[in-house]
Amino acid sequence: MRLFVAAVPPESVIEHLDAFLDPRRDSVSALHWSHPTQWHLTLAFMPSVPAHVLDDLVAGLRGVARRHCPVELTVAGGGCFPDVSRARVLWAGIRGGESLHSLAQSVRSVTASLGAAPEGGQFVPHLTVARLPRPVDATRWARVLDAYAGPPWVVDEITLIESQLPRERGHRPRHEVLASMPLAGR
Repeated sequence: MRLFVAAVPPESVIEHLDAFLDPRRDSVSALHWSHPTQWHLTLAFMPSVPAHVLDDLVAGLRGVARRHCPVELTVAGGGCFPDVSRARVLWAGIRGGESLHSLAQSVRSVTASLGAAPEGGQFVPHLTVARLPRPVDATRWARVLDAYAGPPWVVDEITLIESQLPRERGHRPRHEVLASMPLAGR
């Protein structure tokens, strides 16, 4: 199974960022814009999880959620992966302090310990807003996103989501929520 653990922004935050990007989307056809309904803050991505660890994974994530308090975040700024000079991904940044990094580290630790090895390097909190088919200099787009600051929102739960890749070109991955765990901070 292809899974990820995420914090999903509320609709008001998604709508605010979408309204900011909307008039800019038609200016460059090379960008493949992510659909706003798929914007999420990935805490851990697990490309290949054996089905038999799913119940233990949910239980482990519930334990993580019980130990972490809700976190206030803001979508602000932006950047590119791997960098602006050879961008393949354009993202909106997330600001929120050390408690967010602690939450992501706890999620990654528990997933790894349960046989659902997370992928990726250093945690960079972001929402992927567009992809590029080939590396390009995206300095202009990074500057556009640097001008953005959205409304604050509170992450009060983490969500385990299955991502099914599209079978046909031009379609989006399908996301299915498997479990949501409220942050309790006990």
